[in-house]
Amino acid sequence: MFSFCADPTAIEGLTWLSCYLTTGKHMAFYLSFLVVLVLLALAAPAAMLFGFVGALACRSRVTPVRLLGQGYITMVRGIPDIAFFLFVPVALDQAFEFLRHKTFCNEITQPVWRGNEFLVCDAAKLPLGTSPQWVHEIYGFMLALLAFAIVFGAFAGNTLRGAMRAVPDAQLQAAAAFGMTQRQIFWRVHLPQMWVFALPGLSNLWMILVKATPLLFLLGVEDVVYWARELGGSKTSAYSYPHGDWRLWYFLGLLMFYLALTWLSETFFTKLMARFSFGQATLGGSEAAS
Repeated sequence: MFSFCADPTAIEGLTWLSCYLTTGKHMAFYLSFLVVLVLLALAAPAAMLFGFVGALACRSRVTPVRLLGQGYITMVRGIPDIAFFLFVPVALDQAFEFLRHKTFCNEITQPVWRGNEFLVCDAAKLPLGTSPQWVHEIYGFMLALLAFAIVFGAFAGNTLRGAMRAVPDAQLQAAAAFGMTQRQIFWRVHLPQMWVFALPGLSNLWMILVKATPLLFLLGVEDVVYWARELGGSKTSAYSYPHGDWRLWYFLGLLMFYLALTWLSETFFTKLMARFSFGQATLGGSEAAS
């Protein structure tokens, strides 16, 4: 990046360190922190959407819909996260390519499964072989994002379902006595009252989601863990910037990053909990009002 970095062997001290920390790989390392934050920013609302739909499905009077919601919440929570994270992207990728194969290459009569291989025509591949590298990276990230949303959506759904059942029935009956319809009761009374019971579980789920972001490494996404291992490992004189095993310092940096993120999250959820508890007939509501 700097002109004096042209020959790393001719510099030392802080100059060497400044050149080392501004290499292309380090820029990718710094960018990976943004990847983690983007994943959290997108996965959290997506998981909430999956969870909310699942919780509503569990309350449905239509038996198939109710069983589908209960099955989603129960089965996904029962599968180890790592196994699910490894399964979902592969399954979705092959499902998308299979549908494209049937759409664009329907003249091919051979099955896509041939022995242990999954083979589709070139036009059906995602992304296309001619696509630039950034398209492949975004596609892999989106598959990982969908896997996170499905997994944590099941946990969010269980939390929301429990919160909906925790709302005092007397409040719903009072709303009905005022002439509200079932739809009005749900959106104006039931849903707002539910959050005070859901937030403790959702805040815990958010912290688990934050801790799970290193699983991106297992999905082929070059995240902070990947670059910390790559850059921190010992480098011999064959490299431009040789050094010993610095993984301890890189992972210490990751520790500080996640601790800072934890502190910010706790501060946010504490204020949010006080906001939703205000005026409630709970201990938290009394403390917020005092």
